[in-house]
Amino acid sequence: MEEQVLYRADELDEVVARMAREVQALVPDPARLTVVGILRRGAPLADRLCAHLHEASRGARIARLDLDIKRYGDDLTLLHPETRLRESAGQAPDLAGRTVLLVDDVLYEGHSLLRALRWLAERGAAEIRTAVLVDRRCARLPLKADVAGVILEVAPLQIVDVHVPPYEPQFGIHIKRREREHVQES
Repeated sequence: MEEQVLYRADELDEVVARMAREVQALVPDPARLTVVGILRRGAPLADRLCAHLHEASRGARIARLDLDIKRYGDDLTLLHPETRLRESAGQAPDLAGRTVLLVDDVLYEGHSLLRALRWLAERGAAEIRTAVLVDRRCARLPLKADVAGVILEVAPLQIVDVHVPPYEPQFGIHIKRREREHVQES
């Protein structure tokens, strides 16, 4: 599989800082904000956004939560026909009256975001906003990110591979080209 680096850590640090400024414009009251990261890579991205938001709001406490949602593997192999959300034991947050920022690494078809949005709405979130580091602009569901760090319109045989510590050593966005025989039809 051939791989190309599109964005390196220093460039992405600036992208995340810009995303945080956009979130601030959407959510003026950080005290009512809960930031939810979609595991795996959405969680450390949510932490990065929270650090910027915390600093910009002069130390306001911003609630954090992670959701474990599975549909595709990192290589876009379909793992589960139905998007799965696994709740942690004892994790039934009351989000009534809260604004939620849902964070993921890549908006691909939209299944993970839709499943998370439904779960958050069931818990009473007053407002839900979405932020993704990469929007591929190929969602099959009527979803869009409120905040998108980078917009990449790439060919179907290409995989947007976001590297985020602690899962990878360096923060970056890579493009991988799949071999034709490994492509699954949706």
